[in-house]
Amino acid sequence: MNAKFFDNWTNQLRKGMLELCILNDIRSRKMYGYEIIRKLRKIEGLIINEGTIYPILSRLKRQALVKTSIQESPEGPARKYYELTKQGEEMVRQMNAYWQAIKSGTDSIKKGKKS
Repeated sequence: MNAKFFDNWTNQLRKGMLELCILNDIRSRKMYGYEIIRKLRKIEGLIINEGTIYPILSRLKRQALVKTSIQESPEGPARKYYELTKQGEEMVRQMNAYWQAIKSGTDSIKKGKKS
């Protein structure tokens, strides 16, 4: 029973963190989809695959948080690159501030501090 609870909890946490991780990943430069996937796979516990990331990127584009461009690749077919829009930059700033507030609060609780 506890293993099932933990599996469900970690799955929900991963889902919630993926958008934040993706937006932060493309915050400093344009990146193509598989490049984002390779980078995110290095995060311990963030179990992802292509079928998870591309729908999120499509949704972020529909929400005008990212824009895309097609660029030729020296290593094969042209690649679709993703970059933040102005709205995306503002959203990731807000999301990071919110995440930091939650992290600080949970760290405080974990350490047994009183508010």
